[in-house]
Amino acid sequence: MRLTGFGVIEVSGTKLRYVTSGCVKSGSGDLAARLKTILDGLKDVIAANAPAEVAVEKVFVNANPQSTLALGQARGTAICAVVLAGLPVSEYTALQVKQSVVGNGHAAKEQVQQMVRRLLALPGAPSADAADALACAICHAHSARLGSLETKNFRIRKGRLV
Repeated sequence: MRLTGFGVIEVSGTKLRYVTSGCVKSGSGDLAARLKTILDGLKDVIAANAPAEVAVEKVFVNANPQSTLALGQARGTAICAVVLAGLPVSEYTALQVKQSVVGNGHAAKEQVQQMVRRLLALPGAPSADAADALACAICHAHSARLGSLETKNFRIRKGRLV
């Protein structure tokens, strides 16, 4: 099953509060239908939660070009859902997200899940896809509080915070 994670948090000063998270399941079948499922699902999440802004993880390149292309198409669909809602979009690399949430840009998925659980005081670890989305939201909250990650006290070199 193909999943697109989402996570919504509320930020008040330095406090983070969990609102909701989950996955849009696009299933199998023809690409256009799967992308429409992602678009409709994320439009519903946006309508139900009325976020002020959205953060999206940047696409990474992996060994399988087909997987990279499919991921890019799903990401583009997610960005379209946000833009159609008139919301600003910020983008972060996986390394930025992990560095912000775990303190290690090469952290394992399980470490990200556990830190998201701790930072948001969740009773259990969220699914991997939802944890990634929540981690991206947390990264964005930290970025907003600190100023741009690219211009305040941090620099990005080859996709890594330095």
